[in-house]
Amino acid sequence: MDNLLRWYAVYTRSRFEKKSAFLLNEQGIEAYVPLRRVLRQWSDRRKLVLEPVIRSYVFVKTNNVLYEKVLGIEGVVRYIYFGGKPASIPNHQIETLKTMVGTDLEIECTPDCLKPGMHVVVTEGPLAGMEGELVQFRGKQKVAVRIQAIQQVVMVTISPQMLKPMKENDWDLVAGDW
Repeated sequence: MDNLLRWYAVYTRSRFEKKSAFLLNEQGIEAYVPLRRVLRQWSDRRKLVLEPVIRSYVFVKTNNVLYEKVLGIEGVVRYIYFGGKPASIPNHQIETLKTMVGTDLEIECTPDCLKPGMHVVVTEGPLAGMEGELVQFRGKQKVAVRIQAIQQVVMVTISPQMLKPMKENDWDLVAGDW
């Protein structure tokens, strides 16, 4: 990180993206949270709400002078590092993201590290903690659980945002003879 203002990503507490971005902007630090409109259903009503495209991330335009100030903002946990230093994001990628979010097209974010065949764990929702294999079936990503004894595979369609890859040695302890 140097004196030039560059875009970086910071990780926030869960559901603190909008608040952290607001507080950063209030402190004069440019912050951006890509938001999308989602229709949410409650027992008594339906409502369009704005939710982050990328959960727990806020993009900040900062430099080494403002580094500590960013970390002092409520909800900000840490910078995202790559190769031992904060990962700088090219300006054109932020502009492209802003353009994409500004359209009426359906936008979805999936972790780049998830590939079919990987062993994954569900991180949220009613299946949180469930482990399985990520598979492609009829063009959709699904998590599969193999029941070896009856030679059947049970699959569920799930958002990739709700998955994280398992370390292979963790999988060996759980899966046995997958």
